[in-house]
Amino acid sequence: MAKSSDPAVEAEKMREMSRWLDAASAELGLDPAVVDLVRTPMLDMIAAVAHGPTRPGAPMTAMLVGLASDPDDPSEILERVARITALAADWAPGGEPQG
Repeated sequence: MAKSSDPAVEAEKMREMSRWLDAASAELGLDPAVVDLVRTPMLDMIAAVAHGPTRPGAPMTAMLVGLASDPDDPSEILERVARITALAADWAPGGEPQG
């Protein structure tokens, strides 16, 4: 059995994620071009939150960004993703931004 760090396994996980996001986007009536544009920055933001302030809060943080953003305005989504990524990078243990 292949290890999870195996590049082929990781590549298949990413292909499956793409298939899933395409299906979920279609189900929700979202523009696939917008989803493609924000996918990598959003995943980076989720990783920053998961490896910083709160692992279990990372998916909910992504939901908050989605709720706060116009789904047809990728620049707004990217701006909010950047703000939350910066907040996560500046978060100190105990729950306060450092800066």
